[in-house]
Amino acid sequence: MEKTPSPEQPTPPSTALPTSEANSEPSEPTIHLDQFLKTCGVPTGGQAKRLIQGGEVAVNGELETRRRRQLRVNDEVELDGVVYVVSLSQPEN
Repeated sequence: MEKTPSPEQPTPPSTALPTSEANSEPSEPTIHLDQFLKTCGVPTGGQAKRLIQGGEVAVNGELETRRRRQLRVNDEVELDGVVYVVSLSQPEN
């Protein structure tokens, strides 16, 4: 005699992870705003934080107050009237 599941029993969830075509492509390189400012000559992360939170930094023409803002290639960061253009390279393996 074969046992069939009763309609009241829930189906167990699948353990398979969803796949996405977007995950198969290499991701675009990014850098956090506070890290980028250090490459532009801001001596410390603490000073970068104060500049950003003090409203002295603009990204693509708009005031930015988030230290962890993800910058991408060709974003423009303005600090003290100087515009820096983001250019990133992939690390070599």
